[in-house]
Amino acid sequence: MDKPNWSALLTDAVNEPGIISAAYSAFHNYSVGNQLLAWSQCSKRGIPLGPIATYKRWTELGRQVRKGEKALQLCMPVTINKKDEAGEKTGDIFQAFVLRNFWFSLSQTDGADYQHEVVSPSWDSALALPALDVNLIPFESADGNCQGYATGRSIAINPVAALPHKTRFHELAHVVLGHTAENAMHDNDRTPKDIREVEAESVAYICCAILGLPGLMEARGYIQSWLDGGSIADKTAQRIFGAAEKILKAGRTAAL
Repeated sequence: MDKPNWSALLTDAVNEPGIISAAYSAFHNYSVGNQLLAWSQCSKRGIPLGPIATYKRWTELGRQVRKGEKALQLCMPVTINKKDEAGEKTGDIFQAFVLRNFWFSLSQTDGADYQHEVVSPSWDSALALPALDVNLIPFESADGNCQGYATGRSIAINPVAALPHKTRFHELAHVVLGHTAENAMHDNDRTPKDIREVEAESVAYICCAILGLPGLMEARGYIQSWLDGGSIADKTAQRIFGAAEKILKAGRTAAL
């Protein structure tokens, strides 16, 4: 695998019910993007979904990776030192994300018994909003069909919204993705509205799927409507995964 096909991963996750929750259940210690990346590799290679760890970690747990087993690849951050034309370090550093094949599934190992930790996902808006620096403001739109809206660092949810939890994630995504900040930009610098809506609703879909909340069918239809037969670019998919991870992390209880 030269690089992850984030677009394909997101498309599969949105169009095939159960993928996101299954990936979370098996790989909850990893980012949303890596959960789906691990799920994809296990699915293609016929590896049962289960906990993954590095060779060293499995050894510490009293298990040994079987000879000939091929490692799974995940995306991880690395720090890179910039160099000048002469190859000398400039003192400037930056972070990049690269694929590393360091992980093996439980089913690829033998040894001591291992009990997989079962985690029930939880999310608390009272924790998430201050962590994300977002305010919940009264809903003041005269449009009764409007489910909610975001402006600046604030969101508002219609008191009679059909799916208030999904609307909350959608509006939070607009803020986290920087859509509301783009209002002060020139038109050419703004993300097109169709992409903004696809990004925000895809984040809402992922959050609802992981937390086991209703609204997936409605979110899927909304995404497909805005895509209008088009596809999601890799860059857009990466932004969606990153925003969903940030929102979920902000609202997790101390137990997680």
